Amino acid sequence: MHELGVTFHIMDHLEKVAKENEVEKIRKVVLELGEVSTVIESYLQNCWTWAAKKRPLFEEAELIVETLPAITYCEECEKTYSTIEYGKICPHCGSEHTYLLQGSEFNIKEIEVE
Repeated sequence: MHELGVTFHIMDHLEKVAKENEVEKIRKVVLELGEVSTVIESYLQNCWTWAAKKRPLFEEAELIVETLPAITYCEECEKTYSTIEYGKICPHCGSEHTYLLQGSEFNIKEIEVE
């Protein structure tokens, strides 16, 4: 389960930013998580809950995860479609000349501080 490592990485980064900006408490962290990223949201939430209790800066911090849909682009017909629903083959023209436009992201979107 690499979600624990991901959680520590996020917290380490935010602790550095908090120190630079003299932040005493982080109340909320909003993440953008792509639908086909390698991170499982429920595992991440569980890791966050456990790790937040061990770090004073995050003791009361809520983690909110916004899922970004996986969208694939077809180079043949220049249309987009749901990656989860149709996979690599374009449902519009049957082409395999496609690539993922979005859906593998993992971003810190915002933080709420005290």
